[in-house]
Amino acid sequence: MTDYDPRLVALYDEDNPAGEDHDFYRALARRIGARHVVDLGCGTGLLTVALAADDHDRRVVGIDPSRAMLGAARARDGADAVTWIEGDSGVLRRDRAGGDRAGGDRAGGDPVDLAVMTGNVAQHILDPAWELTLLDLRRAMADGGVVAFESRNPARRAWEEWATWPITTRATPSGRLREGLDVTDLGGGLVRLVWRNELLDLGETLTREETLVFRDRATIERQLARAGFGAVRIDGDWAGTAFTGDERLMVVTATAGRD
Repeated sequence: MTDYDPRLVALYDEDNPAGEDHDFYRALARRIGARHVVDLGCGTGLLTVALAADDHDRRVVGIDPSRAMLGAARARDGADAVTWIEGDSGVLRRDRAGGDRAGGDRAGGDPVDLAVMTGNVAQHILDPAWELTLLDLRRAMADGGVVAFESRNPARRAWEEWATWPITTRATPSGRLREGLDVTDLGGGLVRLVWRNELLDLGETLTREETLVFRDRATIERQLARAGFGAVRIDGDWAGTAFTGDERLMVVTATAGRD
C-alpha cells in the first residue's frame, strides 16, 4: 500500500473532527466497562487517545497500516497512554501465536473487551481480508467481547453524490491545495476512488487510489455470524434509531459468542 503523504495527514483531523461517532464509541466503552480496547484502523489517533483518557486503568491499543498516520498519532497529546502498532488485524493473530514483531509492542495480553473500527474503516477492507479481520478480532476476545463499526448503506449510493463534487482549492500549511475526486462504480458493491491533490505552490501532484466495498445489512450479519459474533445490532444513526433500510449509515455492534 502506498502510504499517505504527511502533508495530507496533517489535514486529516481538520477534515474528520470528533463528533457524534466519537461520542458513541466512548459511551459504548464506558457502558460495557471495557478494560482492553483495540482501535483497528486508528488513523491519527484522535479517538484512540480519548478512549485512553476516559479511563486511566484501561489498556488501549491503536493499530493502523499507515506509518504516516501513526506518526501523527504518536505526536499528539496523550499518545503515551496508548500502545501504537503498525499493521492490521494480523497483529492480533501473531500475538496469539506468540510470534515476535519488530519494535516489540504487543497488542495481546488480556482478552480484548472492545474492538472499534471508525471512519468507515470496514469499507476499506475488501473480502476476503474483511472476513479474516472479523475472525482475528473474535479470536482475540472472550465470549462477551464487543466489536463495533459503521458502514455506509449501499442503497443510498453515496458514490453517485461524490462523483458530482467540484474541484476545490484551499489554503494549507503547505500552500494552496487543489483537490479533485474521480469515482468509478466497479459493480458488485465496489467503488474505486482516485484522489488528485495538487500542491499548487510547490508544483506537486499527489494521487491516491483506493477501493471501497459497500456491504448490505444481510451481508454484514452473515459475515459476523460466520466469524462467531452474535447479538448483532444495526442502528441507522449514532442516537440508536433502528435501521430501516433507508438511512445513509449502518452503525453495527455485535457480541463475541453465538446468540
